[in-house]
Amino acid sequence: MISNQILQNTIEGLKTIARVELCIMDTDGKEIASTVSMSECEKAAMNFAQSPADSQEIQGFQYFKIYDEQQLEYILIVGGSGEDVYMVGKMVTFQIQSLLVAYKERFDKDNFIKNLLLDNLLLVDIYSRAKKLHIQTDVKRVVMIVETDNSKDNNVLELIRSGSSSSKDFITAVDENNVIVVRDLSEGDSSKEIEKAARGMGTLLAKEGLKNVRVSYGTVVKEIKEVSRSYKEAKMALDVGKIFFDERDIIAYSELGIGRLIYQLPIPLCKMFIKEIFGGKSPDEFDEETLTTINKFFENSLNVSETSRQLFIHRNTLVYRLDKLQKTTGLDLRVFEDAITFKIALMVVKYMKYMETIDY
Repeated sequence: MISNQILQNTIEGLKTIARVELCIMDTDGKEIASTVSMSECEKAAMNFAQSPADSQEIQGFQYFKIYDEQQLEYILIVGGSGEDVYMVGKMVTFQIQSLLVAYKERFDKDNFIKNLLLDNLLLVDIYSRAKKLHIQTDVKRVVMIVETDNSKDNNVLELIRSGSSSSKDFITAVDENNVIVVRDLSEGDSSKEIEKAARGMGTLLAKEGLKNVRVSYGTVVKEIKEVSRSYKEAKMALDVGKIFFDERDIIAYSELGIGRLIYQLPIPLCKMFIKEIFGGKSPDEFDEETLTTINKFFENSLNVSETSRQLFIHRNTLVYRLDKLQKTTGLDLRVFEDAITFKIALMVVKYMKYMETIDY
């Protein structure tokens, strides 16, 4: 169904061309959109809706029926009489009927894509419906999810649709929190082009004043049946990104690393792991100086010299801190296996804390 605002914009545009007053009513005589109020035509419109005629002149107004697949949908009223006004009315009727067809097709495609993303279709249904809707089944696609603090506002969906560079992209929403873009890719599109497109959407929304825009995307798929997998990956990337990459506004599933494994661990198992490694103490309870040293040491791939240089401390001072940490935890971060254990532990604690906030 076309929104009343679309109908209003359409007849206002047509009025500037044809220079006649237009009004659209439903079959009950209720005014839906108009360039000037024609409430006095309400009764005549209701009577016309019950008549067998498709067009009629009544008291100086031209009346036309607008159908949607043989079903009477609207009554168009054109101010004035005469041959020219009649022709304008026929053209406006044709334009609105064409809009009905176009919007219904878009609704059907939108409904198909939503069910495709949510795995609500059998494999045979995917291909049969795609063929009926003239959607290619064997092109490269990637699913992107856009989230902002204003995602509940439908304006976000329309902004992304208006800013899309390709008419082949499917842009929809399966819930009230996110906008999903199923993006068609050409053979030459690489990960850089995908990230550029994601960043472009983020920039577009930021310019419109939307805050905390985050964009995630899954891996590229080559068959339409695999689109739901790319969507699930993008959804996981959005969630995991908030935990382990909270400073980034663009995140790809392929960049999650070990974070996507930790994200799937049950909380009781995480607590058991932390207790076994550190006893009753959590690794994030160390003082700020120690945590800064640990993080910088990891950033520099366990390089003592480079870490001490970036921390502006003597090498021996760094060695002393690492020795002290080893005595406290039993883990020597200069040993690769111990460093891996400690790094995972920090990520697990971060994951548990995030899940606690979600539960709360």
